[in-house]
Amino acid sequence: MEKECIQCGLPFQLFETGYLFILNNDDYNLTILNERWSMERYQSLKELEELLHEAAAQLDDQTRIKAGISKTPELPLMSISLTSLLARVRDRETVDLINYGRLVSYLQPIVSLKNGVHLYGYESLLRTEAPLQVSPGKLFRTAHETGMLSLLDKRAREAAIKSKKEKIPAGIKSFINFLPSTIYNPEYCLRHTFNLVNQYQIDPDELVFEVVESEKIADIAHLKKVLNTYKRQGMKVALDDVGAGFSTLEVLEMLNPDYVKIDRQYINHCDHDTANQEFLARVIELADKLGITVLAEGIERKEELEYCMKIGIDLAQGYYLGKPSVNAEFKDAVFSK
Repeated sequence: MEKECIQCGLPFQLFETGYLFILNNDDYNLTILNERWSMERYQSLKELEELLHEAAAQLDDQTRIKAGISKTPELPLMSISLTSLLARVRDRETVDLINYGRLVSYLQPIVSLKNGVHLYGYESLLRTEAPLQVSPGKLFRTAHETGMLSLLDKRAREAAIKSKKEKIPAGIKSFINFLPSTIYNPEYCLRHTFNLVNQYQIDPDELVFEVVESEKIADIAHLKKVLNTYKRQGMKVALDDVGAGFSTLEVLEMLNPDYVKIDRQYINHCDHDTANQEFLARVIELADKLGITVLAEGIERKEELEYCMKIGIDLAQGYYLGKPSVNAEFKDAVFSK
């Protein structure tokens, strides 16, 4: 197992005082420690940030230069890019939240459109708890810039599984987002997730792990390996934003997920937009052939819901049906008429 694969899901500690190490380079001036590393002591995180800014200003390619910090003059156990370390120091409040902050799942209802409208499941959406409320967008941007996506993704899955145990009744599905690019070795990287499922005694069949919309999949073979790892544990898998995040419908045949979620742009005014109607018809035809359940997301109007029901879409999600909430609050009676 590579070192980065072992370290990627672990919290990162910023020492208030300590030593900065940077891989030797002729373009900046620090104390030479040995033939490979330069070292400088710092007395505060502000001073550390200044040292990193100074080094970064003297370098053309900051992403390829390795850096690390240690509480003692001994080499750190882990080094990362200078750019990532600077971002971790600069955005340390958000980094601390990613490391140790209270993350919770808000729940948005997903309904079945078969035989009326009734609750099918909830999608778990990552949020932070007051008073340190940070938007999900900022959390994931910071995690990307600091090289901490694996840790944040792991903690988000943990919050969602805990929410399933505490708030979502048995028999109701829980849709949980994940980032495939953070899972280098599925059997190893997902072990923590599977242990939590066992610990909380959750029926694996009630969990649907969903490739999130922001993910741009370049390695289909790797994604298939990840999805198959979930399936072997008895869990379901879903592709999000079909038609947007995935360039062709042929991807569905290659990956054969249990669910596909159709991107909002194809649901928007689908009751009278003929181009959207043609796309939906193609997705439904292929999904029927492969035995895949179709979910329309972004339902915001009654007419959109009625059209999706009319053409045989299985599931639906959107503000018209229910907004994300800290509790599982959907009532079938609201849409029983």
